[in-house]
Amino acid sequence: MNRFKIALSVLILGVTLGIYNCTQAQDANFDPTSVIKRINSVAGVATSPAPANVQKTYIQVSPLAIVAQPKFYVGKNVKFKAKFDKFATLGLDYKPAFRSSEKYISFLIQREDVKDHDIPLSELKIFIERKTAEKYIDLNSGDEVEVCGRVFSSALGDAWMDTEKFTVLKTAPKESK
Repeated sequence: MNRFKIALSVLILGVTLGIYNCTQAQDANFDPTSVIKRINSVAGVATSPAPANVQKTYIQVSPLAIVAQPKFYVGKNVKFKAKFDKFATLGLDYKPAFRSSEKYISFLIQREDVKDHDIPLSELKIFIERKTAEKYIDLNSGDEVEVCGRVFSSALGDAWMDTEKFTVLKTAPKESK
């Protein structure tokens, strides 16, 4: 009888741990394509480049929607219009969502849900290559821009995004003090 109780306890414990591990594995934040590329590069398998004539499609979305559900948008190409706030170093060199401060700079956009103040949407980490950002060094706070890019992480519960296309739509007059 004791052997039966021990065997039953071990069986229940094993099933419980198995179910727990399966639910935790579903919440893991990783990009399966990067894992496949890493395995292929170690095995020496050549990956074919994407055809040059294929254009990416972007989902038109509000920046606040991305911030509200960052895990949903990970791996998706998104596009939005916003008011530029400023260039910053926010989020650079953070290991779980690494973008080197030598190659990238981040920028902030203004929250669209606050009209009477200029408040940056710091929950959305947007990165742009420094070479591209140097073309837009004269941007002012309030200039309207269109950003196209890919959300690559939801580390810290925030959305982390690489900019692939950056367009200035309208410039605001510079404020004099």
